[in-house]
Amino acid sequence: MISYFTWSEFDKSVEHIANKCKFLKFSGIYGVPRGGLCLAVALSHKLKINLISEPIKNSLIVDDVYETGITLKTFKDIEGAMFFVLFSKIKPTWWNTVYISEKREWIVFPWEETLNLQRDRNEYIKKRGLS
Repeated sequence: MISYFTWSEFDKSVEHIANKCKFLKFSGIYGVPRGGLCLAVALSHKLKINLISEPIKNSLIVDDVYETGITLKTFKDIEGAMFFVLFSKIKPTWWNTVYISEKREWIVFPWEETLNLQRDRNEYIKKRGLS
């Protein structure tokens, strides 16, 4: 299944996260490359906090999708860090999400190149043994 995430939905998601974080004090915001970068930049402007090149104590760490957890787990022990993802493919425990999606759902973000959509999706399915 393929789901298209629009700029309008992205803007609403930025608003949602900003509202959850507006009374919190962060040392900066870190977007996990590549998927978290657009979200980090948008939130940096919205919350008026610095975009940082690596996560540090008390930072807001964001990504596009939480699927296996491998990426975010590398940052889990950073003191005072808060985590947000746009989509989580499992119920969140120590991170926050805007949406929960099905495991097999392929999400196309508005900043992605749709010409390579089918190839990217097939590589994803093959890499994870989902075929």
